[in-house]
Amino acid sequence: MTSAARTFTGYEAFMVAILTILQFTIVLDFMVLSPLSAILLQELNITTAQFGLVVSAYAFSAGAAGLTAAGFADRFDRKKLLLFFYTGFIVGTFLCGIAPTYHLLLIARIVTGLFGGVIGSVSFAIITDLFPFEIRGKVMGYVQMAFASSQVLGIPLSLYLAHFWDWHAPFLLIVAVSVFVYGSIVWKMKPVTAHLALQKKLNPFRHLSHTISKSRYLKGFAATTLLATGGFMLMPFGAAFAVNNLGVTMEELPIIYIVTGVVSMIGGPIIGRYADRIGKMKLFIFGSVLSMILVVYYTQLGISPLWFLIVLNAILFLGITSRMISSQALMTAIPDPTDRGAFMGVNSSVAQISGGIASALAGIIVFQSPSGHLERYPVLGIIVAITMAITIWMMHFINRDIMERRKVEE
Repeated sequence: MTSAARTFTGYEAFMVAILTILQFTIVLDFMVLSPLSAILLQELNITTAQFGLVVSAYAFSAGAAGLTAAGFADRFDRKKLLLFFYTGFIVGTFLCGIAPTYHLLLIARIVTGLFGGVIGSVSFAIITDLFPFEIRGKVMGYVQMAFASSQVLGIPLSLYLAHFWDWHAPFLLIVAVSVFVYGSIVWKMKPVTAHLALQKKLNPFRHLSHTISKSRYLKGFAATTLLATGGFMLMPFGAAFAVNNLGVTMEELPIIYIVTGVVSMIGGPIIGRYADRIGKMKLFIFGSVLSMILVVYYTQLGISPLWFLIVLNAILFLGITSRMISSQALMTAIPDPTDRGAFMGVNSSVAQISGGIASALAGIIVFQSPSGHLERYPVLGIIVAITMAITIWMMHFINRDIMERRKVEE
């Protein structure tokens, strides 16, 4: 049986499941701000620029934390590292759930970002340590279900709680799920320490300097910079755009998230298997081209039928999911085993900082008219499409380098 065709062992299945649920809490913590945008703009009486700052505050603090932690990331048991940062994430999210004002919410988002922004890089380092390259597309397909699950389960439930109770409720929901995940990791996850035997005797700062100076790694960081732009530019104002520009009601909004989430949830594992079967780069090109076309079209729409928006969003998310699964699988193959934690940490930081800048720019580019209509949203669509086109070119060279190195290793 080939690596790509083999089934997971019981422990591997547990790790895929627990990392998927963990990612669900991290993703939901970030994504829930988008559907809450329509509520927060009114409840806290803030501008689009201020809301963009709430989103980017998390990203900037996450980026700073990732860079600081990168030099140390390969010097500890990855399980202990995961638990440390997940503890801080739970505390930060709880603070969001009790923040009474805009400024306290902003501070809480910074705290959450300091810890939550590092968790993704630790998770991907664990995946790279535990699973061979030939099945990482399959693994990423399941882990990416976290994004779909947050839409099917998390966001609709969060919207329901926010609409009928209070906007703080979604964050408290995330805390409850996170505590369960934390206990499961403590109870069953084994230490991840194989990388420790490969470490050179470099101090953490020299290790970080070594990581950010390799040309092969710099290509990955450059591609990540643009890969982060799309989600951070469009997502924060997605709900406000749907409600104020497309004519979707607050009651209909969860339906869009549920249907597109179900499609992504079903499609994620299938897309992951195809990434391993037909090639991760081919899938990335397909997903990028599809996303480019639909993003430009979607952002220029006016009042539209609900069924049409549901279908369009579902197809768009399949394209975005294809890009995410294939690009993340390729990124895991860039670093040497001794640099995995550091590379993933820096890469996560680059994504968060780039996303923070994109969110802040999006908040400046778009503005809300007195009628509530979001102006200049199509400009964001054009910018995102251009970045997608450039990343195809950049990922081509990254994929070529990976294939050449794998031939040498074989």
